Amino acid sequence: MSMIEMYLKELEQESLVTRKMLSIIPDDKLDWQPHPKSMTIRSLATHIAELPTWVTMALTTEELDFASAPYNPTVINNTKELLELFEVSLMDGRSELVPQNEEKISETWTLRSGDQIFMVSTKGETIHHALCQIIHHRAQLGVCLRLLDVPIPGSYGPSADETSF
Repeated sequence: MSMIEMYLKELEQESLVTRKMLSIIPDDKLDWQPHPKSMTIRSLATHIAELPTWVTMALTTEELDFASAPYNPTVINNTKELLELFEVSLMDGRSELVPQNEEKISETWTLRSGDQIFMVSTKGETIHHALCQIIHHRAQLGVCLRLLDVPIPGSYGPSADETSF
């Protein structure tokens, strides 16, 4: 299996779990946050929904410089819009996971803000990092939803809400 095929398979598998998690966010809890230093559910969920676009960014650019391209998240106002954003981002990420891009996997990609370098890695490592970020932030979202007493769907097996653990 090529690296591109592996990333596509992982993106597809994680999208199933991510879609389930995003779909259960109550519209009236988008501005809730568990702590003043934490993101709101809206910010966290929007970030999760946009992360598949990092696949495209990794394979079509040499870097992301926040100094010249500040992050401006898409504004979502409800779970329906959030899921639509996720599907568009997912299509975007899938679009570059094609055999022709296998040779780009080993090229260098940089994350920076002006002269401050946060990360220099291969494009393949950047894709892997984006997939890990989806999983990481999805887990954070799960904790937020648990604190709001929203039943959590299973990720890699049943959750405590789906069985009699």
